[in-house]
Amino acid sequence: MTHFLITDENPDGHKLEDILRKIRSDIIHRQVKIIDDDNPVAQKIVANNIVILNHLSESIALAESSTLMLDKSFGPSADGKPRIGVE
Repeated sequence: MTHFLITDENPDGHKLEDILRKIRSDIIHRQVKIIDDDNPVAQKIVANNIVILNHLSESIALAESSTLMLDKSFGPSADGKPRIGVE
């Protein structure tokens, strides 16, 4: 069972791309608070976060692509039933 994503058991879950966008937003919000801190530790964290943000943006694009493929191939998800895979 998943905790965050939409499944049969969790119909009120979220799309992967929506969760990733929210995480990206949280990181950006934190980043603003440390961006001007000259402390070497803070600057390393800023640099790490920039790389993480890039990976998140790439992951969002991949998740959106998967959703688009599912929608085009099988239509929108209905009644929480999986469009691919086994139940």
